[in-house]
Amino acid sequence: MSRTVADDLVEVLVQAGVTRVYGLVGDSLNAFSDAVRRSGTLEWVHVHHEEAAAFAASADAQLTGRLAVCAGSCGPGNTHLLQGVMDAHRSGAPVLALASHIISTQIGTSFFQETKPEALFAQASHYCELVSQPAQLARSARLAIQNAVGKGGAAVLVLPGDVLGADSPGRPPASALVAARPKPVPDEAAVAELAERINAAGKVAIFGGIGCAESRQEVLQLAAWLEAPVGHSLRGKDVLQYDNPYDVGMTGLLGYGACYKALHEADLVLLLGTDFPYTDFLPTRDNVQIDIDPARLGRRAPIIQGIAADVGHTIRALLPLLREKKDRSFLDEMLREHEHAISNGLAAYTRDVDHLVPIHPEYVAALVDELAAEDASFTADTGMCCAWAARYLTPNGRRRLLGSFVHGSMANALPMAIGAQIAQPGRQVVSLSGDGGLAMLMGELLTVKTHRLPVKVVVFNNSSLAMVRLEMMVAGDPPFETDHDMVDYAAIAAGAGFHTRRVTEPGDLREAVGQVLAHDGPALLDVVTTADALEVPSHLTLEEARGFALSMGKIVLKGGVGEAWKLARTNVRNL
Repeated sequence: MSRTVADDLVEVLVQAGVTRVYGLVGDSLNAFSDAVRRSGTLEWVHVHHEEAAAFAASADAQLTGRLAVCAGSCGPGNTHLLQGVMDAHRSGAPVLALASHIISTQIGTSFFQETKPEALFAQASHYCELVSQPAQLARSARLAIQNAVGKGGAAVLVLPGDVLGADSPGRPPASALVAARPKPVPDEAAVAELAERINAAGKVAIFGGIGCAESRQEVLQLAAWLEAPVGHSLRGKDVLQYDNPYDVGMTGLLGYGACYKALHEADLVLLLGTDFPYTDFLPTRDNVQIDIDPARLGRRAPIIQGIAADVGHTIRALLPLLREKKDRSFLDEMLREHEHAISNGLAAYTRDVDHLVPIHPEYVAALVDELAAEDASFTADTGMCCAWAARYLTPNGRRRLLGSFVHGSMANALPMAIGAQIAQPGRQVVSLSGDGGLAMLMGELLTVKTHRLPVKVVVFNNSSLAMVRLEMMVAGDPPFETDHDMVDYAAIAAGAGFHTRRVTEPGDLREAVGQVLAHDGPALLDVVTTADALEVPSHLTLEEARGFALSMGKIVLKGGVGEAWKLARTNVRNL
């Protein structure tokens, strides 16, 4: 058989260090999947939905820091792939999506399964180009890889099936590729100006995000020098919470602790490597922002100074210009506030709850945190699972937490767990799945079994879209179309070949969690939890409180006193 353009693509991917492709085979992809088969160097990871392929590739890229690849066939294969590629792109994961296309001579004729992939993927990528001639392939593939890795995010190659199957114009020569994102250094004058601001300020607070991932020690050194409390976003939790004597928790809808208070009572706030989107929770004065991307500066909250540079480089340049602050009073006050909030807020949800039926989801999350491996990787579905992960999983520098924290997609946890487990086969991977999210991409249970992945799936089974339910109540509306029939997910997973446990009694939960986590192979724990557990932010606006009260009033007026009573009883520990 003569060498094809698809063989050239495989060779470029191997040169870039790629070892696997996540995808679902299909006619327009046949030339490429056959090239993978014949290569002996690339593994094809078969999934059951193209969206899952992109989620898995995103998790793979985020855990390893290396380029990951996913593929989808033309038409619906591309539109399925799009959702996961968008999520990877917004997460900054270096993912290359191979979007095959109809044969090139039919493009523009409304042919069977025809779409316009370049338009579809334009918003979901740094680079999206059609390869219309065999001679374009090697250079276009390398440009896509450079964009994905160098800018952090997705790149897309649109590949007509006939071009992939065409004769190769010649083996692509080896060519060096970018291995990481650039790290710009700060302007000296900007650093001097920031030092003056910090030296003049009394109380300084730090709020950090995922942009501090490679600068943890510098951030803690800065906090120590300034006696500054340190808050973090959810994506910054892995990086900044553990072994941090200055930690005051998170702000935002999932927030806890004293972070909100610290940010709003400080004389100067340093926003480091964060694009935290919820402006209602950020201070509107005296903010300085440092971020590698200039487009992020000032787009969430007003700033008095912005520095477009790497966080670590900036702090190292800044420290010699700072006067050490000796007054710990602000820091100590915030640490006391934080301890009080944790002890009387979050801890209240896990004390004396081992007899409450239905089981409280906070108790489930706390037991998973306690019994999971010290280097476990967790994936969390969007919604209430995010809240329980944010509040009850304990980072330690070795654990990882992945989720759809920017795009906010449902159903991400299970396919991300697939990518995480394949990328790091010796590591315990736990998917914290809501029943709504699991139902949406439940076919990926078959992917786990097909590849014999020892993924552990913990299902928070409350027969409700609980976060949507809460959003309606905060808006002043009673819940509508958020609840659904009870489903036995353990029975479904058992039919797919999983080891399963279903728990309805809290007294059985600890033993079941331990058994599922210790099982040597795919395992699913189905826990029937209450839908009435509310995720209450550390700071509630007057409008939100009024909306919630109005919703409860509407429930009572419609005769739902029992429902209102249940909700109040479930959450009375907040008081």
